[in-house]
Amino acid sequence: MIELLVQARKGAGITQVELGKRLGQRQTFVSKFELGERRLDAAEFVAVSRAIGADPYTIMRLAENQA
Repeated sequence: MIELLVQARKGAGITQVELGKRLGQRQTFVSKFELGERRLDAAEFVAVSRAIGADPYTIMRLAENQA
């Protein structure tokens, strides 16, 4: 799912810095979950998805279909 989030962020033209600002976090927060150094809980996943303008449920469905 994280790979899909990264693709969605890049597709929306949003930098890690901008996403961090939208979430009230630092860029390092974004970098760490994108690199797999930190996990996102369900609420964080939904917040990140919405901050990049993506539907969290669509991302979950896509990830499930890729598995």
